[in-house]
Amino acid sequence: MLLIFPPLAKACEPPAGIALLAASLKACGVPCRTLDANLEGQLWLLEQQPAAADTWSRRAFKGRARNLAALRDITTYRTPDRYRRAISDLNRVMAISAVESGSAIGLADYQHSTLSPLRSRDLLAAAGQPEQNPFSPYFSQRLPELLDGVFTVGFSLNYLSQALCTFAMIGHVKERYPEIRIVLGGGLVTSWMQHPGWSKPFEGLVDALISGPGEEPLLALLGRAAAPKLHVPPDYTTLPLMDYFSPGLILPYSAGSGCYWNSCSFCPERAEGKVYRPVPASVALSDLQFLSEQTGPVLIHLLDNAISPALLHAIADNPPGPPWYGFARIDSGLADPEFCHALKRSGCVMLKLGMESGDQGVLDRMCKGIDLDMASRVLNNLREAGIAVYCYLLFGTPGETVVEARRTLEFVVRHRHAINFLNLALFNMPLYGDEAAEYGNRPFYEGDLSLYTAFRHPGGWDRREVRRFLESEFKRHPAVAAIVRNDPPQFSSNHAALLCRTQ
Repeated sequence: MLLIFPPLAKACEPPAGIALLAASLKACGVPCRTLDANLEGQLWLLEQQPAAADTWSRRAFKGRARNLAALRDITTYRTPDRYRRAISDLNRVMAISAVESGSAIGLADYQHSTLSPLRSRDLLAAAGQPEQNPFSPYFSQRLPELLDGVFTVGFSLNYLSQALCTFAMIGHVKERYPEIRIVLGGGLVTSWMQHPGWSKPFEGLVDALISGPGEEPLLALLGRAAAPKLHVPPDYTTLPLMDYFSPGLILPYSAGSGCYWNSCSFCPERAEGKVYRPVPASVALSDLQFLSEQTGPVLIHLLDNAISPALLHAIADNPPGPPWYGFARIDSGLADPEFCHALKRSGCVMLKLGMESGDQGVLDRMCKGIDLDMASRVLNNLREAGIAVYCYLLFGTPGETVVEARRTLEFVVRHRHAINFLNLALFNMPLYGDEAAEYGNRPFYEGDLSLYTAFRHPGGWDRREVRRFLESEFKRHPAVAAIVRNDPPQFSSNHAALLCRTQ
């Protein structure tokens, strides 16, 4: 079997999904190959000489190897201007390489001028004309090398930015190798299949779709039964670990699927009915120690929606070795200053915190389970311990108006010395969540595959007003502007922990 991670996503670490699937297949005796077409495709695109270009583009293309080497050198991350220039120039090369195809490509996104990943007919159109995809020369040459003796190809589709390229690759395989079975899974596919109105629009093109964790369904599809309680760590050894856009290997690891809190209003995962399935903390710790010894990472990225308290305590007591970062909930554990210091000693360089709002009423209406006084203590504790904070804020929820949003601004300003990075997002109403009908649905993103719906805000604070507040007031506050400037371009939180390590 061949497992493919398609373009386009951030290429700063190997794809955890196909690494875990590969390990499970091999443990059950299924021969398996892996292809990070996302990384390989971007490296290929960076080598394509543009037909015509302006001075900046010519300079950026000429310096592409030097800039790529800079991203793989930790000393670059100690010089923000050098880091940003390398990112900007590489992004420029990506952009000009795909202009003629009608695509807008960067280091973190892929869009097409006429085709939308939210419309199944457009995805089918991409499959029908794979040669129109800017990555077509790459995958049309690369796939024959890997498909010899392969009977099944699995695509891991997790992000909208991957969808059009995924279907172009599927179309190519179907056209050239009609006997090969196509299997499609991943986070985005799981979300599509949870729609009550899912109509199987890809029948005839995709032979099987998998929702949720794919190990057991894929083994069943291949006629193999998973061993009872079989657990294997992901297998990254077949991927080009030193070729990613980072200074050494960033090792991704998931200690569970779903969210252990699973109570937040408007949560897409709760709307999709995802169940929390944790890896026992002792097993996760064993995996991390084994993988660290095997691969020698410079950084561990814990992928969980929120690292469980059990795993946090296990790591504090038995550090995995390399530095690490991930998402955590604001809770009583982090309100203990000694525990925060223990996390720092274990190698924690950064925690991502889903704060969402600095107004207690908004947090309560969202069922976040966050107390603002505790949040203040947590932020101060992490700062004292030397752990950076990547704070996630959400604006425009039904329970928020500009009055509450200004309280969030005040909260950030008061804690500006404890917040290193900010992610500022506009609220999207999950299309099939329990709350959607309460606020009145209407078309938001055009397309039968859209995951969100527009809604009637009870306070009249629509998206246009929210954007105006963020741009003209929130981001213009000097304290907030200073934090926003810290954010790594293109790679955001994926590189933020590396910047923290060099400070």
